[in-house]
Amino acid sequence: MRHIISILMENEAGALSRVAGLFSARGYNIESLSVSTTEDPTLSRMTIVTSGSDAVIEQINKQLNKLIDVAAVMDLTDGDHLERELMLLKVRAEGLAREELKRMADIFGGRVIDVTSTTYVIELTGAATKLDAFLQAIDRELILETVRTGASGIGRGSRILKL
Repeated sequence: MRHIISILMENEAGALSRVAGLFSARGYNIESLSVSTTEDPTLSRMTIVTSGSDAVIEQINKQLNKLIDVAAVMDLTDGDHLERELMLLKVRAEGLAREELKRMADIFGGRVIDVTSTTYVIELTGAATKLDAFLQAIDRELILETVRTGASGIGRGSRILKL
């Protein structure tokens, strides 16, 4: 099962590599990873998407909590949460395809953020399923480059990951 694990950790050199090392040393896969500072500049928030049985995820959480750099861990998939992913997509946009690509971006709530005489760069945010649906809805031959952030997530309501 897919899990989104949110980690508060010290904003120090090497902290990211220690967390990634924990996963690789135990043979766990990281499907996506994003890290940035929080409202407290001494802390970073890392969001990891991984898959595994309940026992594997429990083991991952226990091992993360043992790392000295880690201040708090929350498995967002254990309760109500929101998740979003960002995708930047460079597409060939010439002739009739220009209008169709703009229309499809609008339908999916995306924005054309860069325009040249032959290309568009489209920005799209949402759940991974929405981004995948957009990719399936357009002509694959038009796709020149795709960049995706992976999931970022936050608990809903009173679910807060904070010290």
